[in-house]
Amino acid sequence: MSRHRALRTKVRRGIAKWPVAIVGLVALLVLGWLGWSWVGGIVERRAAAQAGDCDEGQALLRVASTPSIAEAVKQVAEAWSRQRPVVYDHCIQIEVQSVDSEVVLAGLTQGWDEGALGARPHAWVTDSMLWANRLGAQDASLLGAAPESIATSPVVLAMHQEPAQAVQSGAGFRWTELPDLAGTADGWGKFGKPEWGAFTVAMPDPATNAATAMAVQSALAGASPEAKGPVTTEMLALDPVKTTMARLTAAKPGQTPAGTVEALTLLAADPAVNAAGFSAVPVFEVDLYRHNTGKDGGTPAQPLYGVATGGPTPTADFPFVPLAGDWVGEAQVRAAQAFREFLQGDDQQKTLAAAGLRVEATTERPKPSPGVRWAAVTDMLAPADANTTQQISAAWATADDGQVVTVLVDTSKSMEEPGGDGRSRMEWVKQALSGQVNRSVSGSLGLWEFSMQLEGDKPYRQLVATGPVAGQRQALLDGVGKLEPRSATQLYTSVLALYERMLADYQDGKRNRIVVLTDGVNDGGLTFEELTSRLASAKQPGKDIVISVIAIGPDPEREPLTELARSTGGTLSVVEDGRGVDAALAQLLSAA
Repeated sequence: MSRHRALRTKVRRGIAKWPVAIVGLVALLVLGWLGWSWVGGIVERRAAAQAGDCDEGQALLRVASTPSIAEAVKQVAEAWSRQRPVVYDHCIQIEVQSVDSEVVLAGLTQGWDEGALGARPHAWVTDSMLWANRLGAQDASLLGAAPESIATSPVVLAMHQEPAQAVQSGAGFRWTELPDLAGTADGWGKFGKPEWGAFTVAMPDPATNAATAMAVQSALAGASPEAKGPVTTEMLALDPVKTTMARLTAAKPGQTPAGTVEALTLLAADPAVNAAGFSAVPVFEVDLYRHNTGKDGGTPAQPLYGVATGGPTPTADFPFVPLAGDWVGEAQVRAAQAFREFLQGDDQQKTLAAAGLRVEATTERPKPSPGVRWAAVTDMLAPADANTTQQISAAWATADDGQVVTVLVDTSKSMEEPGGDGRSRMEWVKQALSGQVNRSVSGSLGLWEFSMQLEGDKPYRQLVATGPVAGQRQALLDGVGKLEPRSATQLYTSVLALYERMLADYQDGKRNRIVVLTDGVNDGGLTFEELTSRLASAKQPGKDIVISVIAIGPDPEREPLTELARSTGGTLSVVEDGRGVDAALAQLLSAA
């Protein structure tokens, strides 16, 4: 049996080779035809573009770019234009404009000034996802598709050469150490220079300066139980994290510049330590390169030096953000996608690298690059999610006790309607308000509700008087717990009553604000015209009270709500359902 079995294992059956050859030949012919058709299609479309006879004519793609990358994006756009792109049967022309991200955000959400900025963009290249998150928090319908990163740039600490050498030759610097260093009179002693006094870092407002926002994230991550990112919304309610936030804001220099560029200019003006009122400022590496080479103005007499920090490094991701709106046609949607893909090609990535950004396609760096070491980044900080980024900015804004906010909540019957994920709109509002109370470090907060006949004939009622959060945290949480949907919506009468109360209780030297959360139309009481007239009459010089509105639902009364907010210097945020309230509330509270 063994021998017989062994013989069987040696038996091999062959198959004819000619069918395999025929199948292979057919496959090659099909692939060749498909490839020829694809190439032929490209050639035909380019020929059509060159001939100027695109079936659907010309289409213009407008791209707004943050200044630090605008020049490079324009170069890539010119290279794309030379290819005569045809998208969706349109010959595509592209226009790139350098606009500050803060201006783009305000224009998209509160009204685009075509006289100053030209027509609205179809896509936006900004320095950080933080800006896309803010846009989504104010009106997610303006995001045409998920943003994608086209380059990166780490956050470094900019300072003069001698201080930079002292930090680098010693134990180095981590963002998690900033609260301890900035909170002492001789912080430079850690680096062997006690005679230099305090180690102070300028931290421009994180709501408008992404480098600061990311540095704050890194500092907060060190106060979390895991001592690393990402920072979460839940972490912001922890006492160690709130303490760190309070210490960071308390240690801000008295004359902190409004923006990073201004801080760099002020710092560079005098090489003496702390001559500017601070020792250093967080900055994206690409912006330091541009500052030192004079691309953002005159070349400084002495360059500032970028110190790479230890631990997880916060990194800007420079996302390409497709936009949506009634001014964005299908041709622009597809052209934006095509241009984004072109930006991510190797040759175009090298163009971005030559401008001081980091890309995977090359390790080449621009030369000369005074003050910039291009240190390798081996450990990047995991960024916070879209909601948490708003909460961090809100916590920062309220930590310095500079805000007096009263929230006016709609308790009409429509707040019982579904708000997403099986919860009502009111449930989402109460969760957002409770979270804000728990995360607030300081500042003053009050709570009113409005509906109809809540106190006699009055459609409004004060649940918690406006006062310091620290002294009435539980009262605020109890007040939020009492919010329940009731009847109709008398919005305008309630807004006027709260405005008049805040005028009477106005706190000088602070931002006095009203935040309205509503999901319905005004059902009675004052008309909009009567409200605006009464508000105009009630205004008092030197007592500015900002009214901002969060409108919940797919079809809010945008026009009157926008006018109400804009007339007082506030903003309108629109969220499709209750899930967006938390981020929208934080975004409003963080706005200057």
